[in-house]
Order: sequence, then structure tokens, then C-alpha cells
Amino acid sequence: MPIYTPPLRDMQFVMHEVLKVSDEFKAMPPHAEVDVDTINAVIEEAGKFAAEVTFPLNISGDTEGCVLDKATHEVKPPSGFKDAYAKYVEGGWAALSCDPAYGGQGLPFVLNQCLYEMMNSANQAWTMYPGLSHGAYEALHAHGTEEQ
Repeated sequence: MPIYTPPLRDMQFVMHEVLKVSDEFKAMPPHAEVDVDTINAVIEEAGKFAAEVTFPLNISGDTEGCVLDKATHEVKPPSGFKDAYAKYVEGGWAALSCDPAYGGQGLPFVLNQCLYEMMNSANQAWTMYPGLSHGAYEALHAHGTEEQ
């Protein structure tokens, strides 16, 4: 059976040796306390989520796909997709780089990009689900009103 092995060492190398993000974060007040250990922990846990939760869903995504119920006009996603999304939200991944004023963790966006890189590599079809939600958050955060 195929497996997905997240490129953790490569990501950590790029983050710490090439970009030196922890040094950059020190100059950014909202991220000044994000250190190497925090960065590594986020990358490692994101890799586990991608490998253990989303990667196995490639099978149901490929064999079942989404199904439209013409009577109710509801779309049923492949088996496991809803449960994976619930785990994604429960684990705080949906709000990783979102504003804490709106329930986010406020971590640097580059960590969000590490998460999405691994999720896209593990299961691109599933990753489109949270990608759309995050895009809606970004649009509302940048251009929405308090009522929205």
C-alpha cells in the first residue's frame, strides 16, 4: 500500500537554515515568541495530519468521488471527507494563521503554507475543502464588516 512521507527535514531546513524565519519573527511583534521549537512542532504535527488523516482518503476520493442527489440537490462527499474535516477543525488547523480576535491561533502565514504543502501533496482533492473556507476567511477579514 502506498504511503505519504512528509518532507519534514526539508521543510525544517528551508525554514531554519535558508529563510531563518525564527530570526525574522523576532522583528515582528505578533510573532516574536514563535521559536524554533514551535515551528518544528507545527510542521511535525501538520505532517502527521497529512499522512495519517488525509492521505488514506485518496482511495475513497478516487473510487467514490462526490455524488449529487438530484432530488435534494445535496452533494455527498466521499467517505471519510467529513470526518477528516471535523478533525482538521478540532485540531485547530483551520485557524492556524487566523487572527486571534476571531478565534485563530495567530501563527505566521508561512506555517500555514507548510501545512497546505503537505496536505496538497497527501490529498489534493480533500485539501480543496479547507482551502475554500480559508479563502473566504481571508476575504472577510480583509474586506468584511463586523456584521459579516
